[in-house]
Amino acid sequence: MRVFISVDMEGIAGIATPDQAYRGGHNYPMAQRLITAETNAAIAGAFDAGATEVLVNDAHGTMDNLLPDLLDERAEVLQGWPKAQCMIQGLTSEHDIALFVGYHAPAGSPGVFSHTLSSLAFTRFLVNGEIASETDLGVLQAAALGVPVGLVTGDDEICRLTREKHRGVEAVQVKRAVGQFAAASVHPTKAQALVRAGAAAAVRRADQLPVPQLPEALTLTVDLKMPAHAEIGALIPGMRQIDRLRLEFDAASPDQLLGVCALLWETAPGHV
Repeated sequence: MRVFISVDMEGIAGIATPDQAYRGGHNYPMAQRLITAETNAAIAGAFDAGATEVLVNDAHGTMDNLLPDLLDERAEVLQGWPKAQCMIQGLTSEHDIALFVGYHAPAGSPGVFSHTLSSLAFTRFLVNGEIASETDLGVLQAAALGVPVGLVTGDDEICRLTREKHRGVEAVQVKRAVGQFAAASVHPTKAQALVRAGAAAAVRRADQLPVPQLPEALTLTVDLKMPAHAEIGALIPGMRQIDRLRLEFDAASPDQLLGVCALLWETAPGHV
């Protein structure tokens, strides 16, 4: 049983402010310990349920947040930037299931740290006319490889959206959104127990989880913060500028969609 785990930071219990979540903040080292401990909980849950191999992708910001010496030694960790597959780097068709830990709500929605891919570039992010989260993008990428997503953990908003949009996926809430940079979290020890149980439940059901069918077309629509960013983005071949801030692109695959997003957020680098 091969398990892939993608770990973001904004959905980790006890983390609610930019000072905690982003490198350079006074409380960032504390957040590193929290994300590492919650990742260990997911790793332990996977092995509790029979995993034989676990790959963890550090998927937040500069993608070097996890403390490798404190990680469960049974897992392999993938860190650093850039990565072609971004938040699901390392996932292959040989994996049996993917787990998303510490995820958050999308741009334009309520939730702690709500954004999609770049908090500084995109104010709205839609795929086929629907607001899309990083969870949604990960599900699309995994589906293209034939791998089901079995777990999403984070605040109440991303858990609600996951239950509404992704049948069969375990949604584990470890905090409640109060504002964009405010949250009521359960104690980290309790959060880790919840994540471990959720990961185990998901892995035990891996062979029963559906792999969503990919849409025939993937139309990306994004609103950018500045007209200049939209003007630069409009230079990408195939990109259409709808108005001063809105761009649209028809992607042939989830990977192409993600590649276009990478080009766009380079015009206004933000946090992943």
